[in-house]
Amino acid sequence: MSSSSGFAKFVAAIVVSAGIAGAGWLVGKGLSDMRSLDRFVTVKGLAERDVVADRAVWPITYVATDDVLQNAQAKIESDTTALLAFLETHGITKDMTELQSLQVTDQLAQSYRSGPIESRYIVSQTIQVRTDNVDAVVGATQDIGKLLQGGIVLGGQGYNPGPSFMFTKLNDIKPEMIAAATANARDAAQQFATDSGGRLGGIRRATQGLFQILPADGAPNSTESQQINKTVRVVTTMEYLIED
Repeated sequence: MSSSSGFAKFVAAIVVSAGIAGAGWLVGKGLSDMRSLDRFVTVKGLAERDVVADRAVWPITYVATDDVLQNAQAKIESDTTALLAFLETHGITKDMTELQSLQVTDQLAQSYRSGPIESRYIVSQTIQVRTDNVDAVVGATQDIGKLLQGGIVLGGQGYNPGPSFMFTKLNDIKPEMIAAATANARDAAQQFATDSGGRLGGIRRATQGLFQILPADGAPNSTESQQINKTVRVVTTMEYLIED
């Protein structure tokens, strides 16, 4: 009986020892894994691409003034015909234009106005050009002086004197740019791992930044929409594990 009891205790001791050893190995392995997860580097990858605008939007506002409303209206109608003909000569057809709402201001009806006025009525009209023929719009803007010579008065409240140029094919270049930014970030992480005497591991975390469309030449007081040539930029933030 005592011999059997002693043998059982011996076996139990072996099992307990094995369990403790196994637990110790697992704890050690876990701590090692945790230490490896603690070693990582955060890098940024940049990708840029030069692009050219493929669409132009150009609101052209013109005004006529007169003490007689019908006279101002007649001048606006005449200017509209002349303006559409001018655009046609530059390859901007009527289907690329939209005649927007007519605005009439009666200056005598404005309670806050004081003093004499030159003309009672101010009539303004806007033709909005929208086309993928960017070169045609550029050519027309460079020839705008002919409208002034023809007696067309450009302006009006909130008038924007120039076209806006847009790049609409961003989705077409996104995949390649993301790949380029990611590769750039990996190169930086690889260099860091080499310099620190480690090996570059897998990606711990990745964040894609926003795509930006910027003016290509960065001229002061120049906005992206005013320039035909643009630069698309994206920055990705990557975290890579560093292994021993």
